[in-house]
Amino acid sequence: MTQFRPCIDLHQGSVKQIVGSSLTADEDSLQTNFESELPAEFFARRYRDDALTGGHLIQLGNNNEASARAALKAYPQGLQIGGGIKANNSSAWLEAGASHVIVTSWLFDKGGNFLPERLDALVQETGKEHLVIDLSCKSIGKDWVVAMNHWQTQTNLRLEASLLQYLAEHCSEFLVHAADIEGQCTGIDKALVNFLGKHSPLPVTYAGGASALEDLDLVEQLSNGRVDLTIGSALDLFGGSQVCYTDCVQWNQNRLS
Repeated sequence: MTQFRPCIDLHQGSVKQIVGSSLTADEDSLQTNFESELPAEFFARRYRDDALTGGHLIQLGNNNEASARAALKAYPQGLQIGGGIKANNSSAWLEAGASHVIVTSWLFDKGGNFLPERLDALVQETGKEHLVIDLSCKSIGKDWVVAMNHWQTQTNLRLEASLLQYLAEHCSEFLVHAADIEGQCTGIDKALVNFLGKHSPLPVTYAGGASALEDLDLVEQLSNGRVDLTIGSALDLFGGSQVCYTDCVQWNQNRLS
């Protein structure tokens, strides 16, 4: 059954909501929908108190480690962490309180070519039960191509059923942002959600474009309850006006009761 999953996005140590396509090396092009005056641990404690699990804590660039560690300390085993994850630092993040580590870019070379030996090394370090693979992607025609490097570089992996089956042997969950519409509150990628619900053998969280509480119903319908949804910029917790955070918490409680 579909669940609402929370998130914390960190940029320069602050909790922000950013238009995903604007995450380039040029800071002047960054489009920020929201920047909180509250620290990351405030949001972590809120999620802990509301019994929300499986949320992702993403470090967008440098200067986020102190904030990330504070959030993990506030909600140990309640958050997954991504951003800069490699085999040589993954165990340290698990020891800091993350339930899982989330990996994308390190699985590829600079040209975007998949390196299976790196995936093997990461699994050996953390165990597949603590690993989430981020398959955030861009739409190319009728297909989706996995993107890395803050979604600016296309990789050589297309999001296909065979890929999901292969990677499912090496991790416990998938995280998939629709990079083209992340942060835009223009509605979810229905075809992508349907594809994930039909073909993912593992739990999968979708993010990107959510703009109404009813999107939780829509994701449940499109995926037959097999995909969870993250809501970011539209959420009043992050300065949005379209979705009430407490309604999302209630959604989860209703599904579990």
